[in-house]
Amino acid sequence: MNRQLLLFVFFALSMGVFAQNILINSLTENEKKDGWRLLFNGKNPDGWKTFQGKEITGWKVIDGVLNNSGVGSDHGGDIVTREKFQSFELYIEWKIAPKSNSGIFFHVNEKIGKAIYESGPEYQLIDDKGWPEKLNDSQYSGANYAMHAPRNAVVKNLDEWNQTRIIVNGTHVQHYLNGVKVVDYYLWDNDWKSRKENGKWKDFPYYGMAKKGQIGLQDHGGLAQFRNMKIKVIK
Repeated sequence: MNRQLLLFVFFALSMGVFAQNILINSLTENEKKDGWRLLFNGKNPDGWKTFQGKEITGWKVIDGVLNNSGVGSDHGGDIVTREKFQSFELYIEWKIAPKSNSGIFFHVNEKIGKAIYESGPEYQLIDDKGWPEKLNDSQYSGANYAMHAPRNAVVKNLDEWNQTRIIVNGTHVQHYLNGVKVVDYYLWDNDWKSRKENGKWKDFPYYGMAKKGQIGLQDHGGLAQFRNMKIKVIK
């Protein structure tokens, strides 16, 4: 291989890495004009705090990726945005390690209960294929946890990034996983109330009742990784 060709290959590879890096945790000009904002700057957890206001510990930013503690508990390491949102479109990319479990919450109210899951609905993230226990239909990735099972959900391999979109427009909520709509429901309609009253949340009267709240990420057990977190408010 001659010197000129070597320089071309080096330049092409360098540009590829550069292009990849600038796409992580950044917004295009069109996204900015459309009202999108970053929830994670790729450098530190500014704009976030732990559920009920404790100092963030355990979560680490490595190469532009937000990593939870990798150990976790039911709720000790959960984090939430400092800002509250009502109607919005949320986009997050995530990966999860073998036998790990996490979630994305919305409409979180820190004044309710001792745990984040007692307040806001959860978009479930889990190692679907490798989880050591049997999962219920509403416990698979993309589900509205313990309420609505995902349909036609396809999770990528553990070493690949998944794309999640959550759209909350008034009472209408939609979950997308890797470009496919997997859950569609309405907050507080008769079907939603029936699922709550006859399921896991029957003893949690404030679950899912807030009309506005924080976005949350769960530190529940094992390693979960997040990047490219952005939101657009729906007016």
